[in-house]
Amino acid sequence: MFSQMLEWQRSALKVASLAAEAQQVVAYRTLGMAGLWSVDPSESMRMVTEKTPALMQSWWDASRAAMGGAAPERVVMAWAGPLERKARSNRKRLAKRGPNLTF
Repeated sequence: MFSQMLEWQRSALKVASLAAEAQQVVAYRTLGMAGLWSVDPSESMRMVTEKTPALMQSWWDASRAAMGGAAPERVVMAWAGPLERKARSNRKRLAKRGPNLTF
């Protein structure tokens, strides 16, 4: 019973972490489009082309978990995992670039 409750909390934290990472990436990219954050010129294309593979991997992992009879919280973890990893790597990469100080 207690371990099941912990699994639900872990899955909720995974989704919350995904949301926070994604919001930071959106903020960096928006600042980049405004010229306030140093981003690579290919960033606009990258933010479009990276979505489909990440969503397909997420769907695939969640589907495998669900078809394998995993508990709902495990399916959520499988779904959020690839998306969170991609968002986290984007956030780290964009954070390293820093503000654009050449106006």
